[in-house]
Amino acid sequence: MNEFLNAAPLWLPGAAAMAGLIVASGFFSGSETAIFYLSRDELRIMQMGKPRERMVAELLRDPDRVLTAILFWNLLINLTYFAVSVVTARQLMRGGYSGLAGLISFLALAAIIVFGEIVPKSLSIALRRHIAVLVSYPLALAVRILDPILPTLSAITRGLRRAFWPNLRVEPYIDTDDIERAVAISEVGVEIIRHEQELLHSVLDLSNTTVEEIMRPRGTYPVWRPPIQRDALIGTSVTADYLLVQEQDGEGIASAVPLSAMSSIPEDDIEKLAEAVLHVPWCATVADTLELLRERLYGLACVVNEYGETIGIVTYEDIIDTILTADASRAKRVLRREPVLEIGDGKYHVDGLTTLRYLAKRLGVDYDPNSDGLLTVTGLLHERLQRFPDVGDRLEWCGFDVRVIDVPRRGRLRVMLSPAEPSLEAPQENA
Repeated sequence: MNEFLNAAPLWLPGAAAMAGLIVASGFFSGSETAIFYLSRDELRIMQMGKPRERMVAELLRDPDRVLTAILFWNLLINLTYFAVSVVTARQLMRGGYSGLAGLISFLALAAIIVFGEIVPKSLSIALRRHIAVLVSYPLALAVRILDPILPTLSAITRGLRRAFWPNLRVEPYIDTDDIERAVAISEVGVEIIRHEQELLHSVLDLSNTTVEEIMRPRGTYPVWRPPIQRDALIGTSVTADYLLVQEQDGEGIASAVPLSAMSSIPEDDIEKLAEAVLHVPWCATVADTLELLRERLYGLACVVNEYGETIGIVTYEDIIDTILTADASRAKRVLRREPVLEIGDGKYHVDGLTTLRYLAKRLGVDYDPNSDGLLTVTGLLHERLQRFPDVGDRLEWCGFDVRVIDVPRRGRLRVMLSPAEPSLEAPQENA
């Protein structure tokens, strides 16, 4: 003990420096675990919370930037820590305290592992939300300090990769057709049960389904021009738990208020609580749209055509419903009822919003939705008739006679399907 106290002038400054570095290392290690352990739902709630909570969500809009900064600072701190440890041990050895130098080196290694990694990471898992909010501002400052040199670090990384691994190629993803074949031949009840097969097929179909096919078409949802007051919402229906805010100088959707994430709605200026929306082209796949919504923490995507006009919306919940629901239907979500009703004798009443893919599945007929590029019953009628349908118009599709029975307004119609007569060969129009 006397030897330990006598050598205090040699090891105490180094120990104090290492203690501070352990705190810094624990800060970045705990911050990394707390922030990246947050679920998407927690981050979505934080976007509507206090400034510190919104800062956490904003940081994770670019997770690569945050992770690079955390790893950089942690590496710099750990290198400095072990450099101080080596210098302290050398001073003790020069002073004739070789045994104490070995003990200090061992304790330094154990301390950085336990208090710089294990303890902060364990606490961050249990208290991730509280710790993430607590470290948000200091972490944002650390990331901002590193921003000027991030492009240089990226350039150095690319240069080293090209110099030492010039032939390195990203391994291609497994082909979705191979996965579908594997799912199809799997043994039902042994490796995978029936509903799990259907779920996997739904996931695989996301890469072959365009977002236009599952979107809520324009005209089926209200859009509000700011300022928006709570009294104006009384007696109106809000689509998909989102309040859509119109652009100030256009007819597009500027933002959306996630009403389902709010415990109360203010009386005035509701649009101030709105979050940004994602814009995707009509031909984007559902899989790509889902990935972007998850990465950017958005809840709603606006679908635009080749002219930049908004033609519909799709929410994160719509895509999840498409995956998890056995008979998912865009028309069912919009109309809030079954769009295909059997009325007996093989006859059906079908709403024009119904997709041909869903209709073929309900009728049990073979139909390739990519063969003619048509999506809905209304689109089929427009394509065949080359005009807006009228009551009484008829055509044949996949062995069924399609007859228009109701056209309440432009863009909305209802048809009756019945087994086609052998004599029905071409579309018939009213005189």
